[in-house]
Amino acid sequence: MVGGGLVGLTTALVLRHHGVEVTLVEKRATTSPQPKARRFHVRSLEIFRGLGLAEVVREAARDLAEHDHMATGHTLAEARQLPLWQPSGSGDPVEISPELPCLVAQDVMEPVLRQAAEDAGARVRFQTELTSFAQDADGVSAELHDHRTGEDTALRAAFVVAADGARSPVRSALGIDRSGRGAIGDPSVNVYFHADLSDVVRGREFNLCKLEHPALPGALASVDGRYRWVFMTGGEVERDWPALLRTALGVPAPDLEVRSVLPWQAEMLVADRYSDGRVHLAGDAAHVMPPFAALGANTGIADAHNLGWKLAAVLSGAAAPALLDSYDAERRAAGWFTADQSSRRTWDATTAPDPTLADPFVLAAGAFQYPAGAFAGDLDDVEPVTEFAPAGRIATRIPHRWLDTDLSTLDIAGPGWALAVADDPQRWAADGIPAHRLDADFLAPGEGLLIRPDDVIAWRGTDPTTPATVREKLLAG
Repeated sequence: MVGGGLVGLTTALVLRHHGVEVTLVEKRATTSPQPKARRFHVRSLEIFRGLGLAEVVREAARDLAEHDHMATGHTLAEARQLPLWQPSGSGDPVEISPELPCLVAQDVMEPVLRQAAEDAGARVRFQTELTSFAQDADGVSAELHDHRTGEDTALRAAFVVAADGARSPVRSALGIDRSGRGAIGDPSVNVYFHADLSDVVRGREFNLCKLEHPALPGALASVDGRYRWVFMTGGEVERDWPALLRTALGVPAPDLEVRSVLPWQAEMLVADRYSDGRVHLAGDAAHVMPPFAALGANTGIADAHNLGWKLAAVLSGAAAPALLDSYDAERRAAGWFTADQSSRRTWDATTAPDPTLADPFVLAAGAFQYPAGAFAGDLDDVEPVTEFAPAGRIATRIPHRWLDTDLSTLDIAGPGWALAVADDPQRWAADGIPAHRLDADFLAPGEGLLIRPDDVIAWRGTDPTTPATVREKLLAG
């Protein structure tokens, strides 16, 4: 495992959940010192739930637990809190997940995941750089450099997962090109600063506040809701940031201290292939996109969830190596979809939504239908994008329904396969696939769903003898 950020650490956790031995190397000395991504969607929380980490993540997110709103104003002192987004249409609100989304800064989240990975038995080696690698029919030979000791060592691995960032040295070494829109919009600047603004925002707490002061228009992001903030704007890097920030805030903020000023450029680029032999790309190494609602980080977490069970199945001998072809087929399509969606969106409180864009719940729940991959049956029943209407379609995440007080349909698969049936479960359970009764509006009497370890529906039908055969065919690639 190359890369010790959100996606690399999540990949290590998923692999350990499946019993796979993992060595993670990261050339940095520590996890990210920057807040960066802060929003984790319900799909990511569902994945952490399956790993037994949802409550740990929520504890890390406690500082921003009530900061779901957006806000806008001439200055922060004058800003008003906006109402929460609500889905259009009539009827009762849809409970889309057993988990709620949460806000937690990346520099808080990564240490939590690192500790969890180490506790799960992953070998986590920071200040260790992958300097070269070569793959053959049986595995990958890697050369590592320990920046603490200066020692060079060799490591032999069955597979390599590269979550080594947007400038991925592994992707470059493989000669994998990227396609997409490239640079989007003008260059931006993130100013990370400390100031006690708790009295200013009390009663108007927010995730993101759009400020319209002509001296410094931009958006202010809460990192902990009190002391830590990131201001996102354009223009030159070398400016009198303390004076400009105080102007945009509209308050004296005598304790304001700028911690870093980072220039960046929004881009939309997706790797032309996610896999090359025994090496697989995930996260920013595979896709970069504008930071709309942290879609990049959440898409990377879903990459890890998809790839982890497949690697585990191949390593255990339960699946043929050809199963791994489905990783590229599924996740590259998903990566392009989310990168396209994020690049087409800008947040503006006064602009009407584009009716051709995906419903926000579709993005939050990872409700994307894979066009090809590890599933059986045709895709004549197409999952909609502009509305959130999950119906247990093949190649989609199973819709959330409560089976019991604390048991969701999203809890029954992983690390193994499972069945959800509108029938007597005893008629279906066979060959180690547990069956669960599901009385849901989207299932006809006698129907069943075969659910993969990553909560994706692999088959739908009425023949109880078919699921075991389908699973074996899919595992055979």
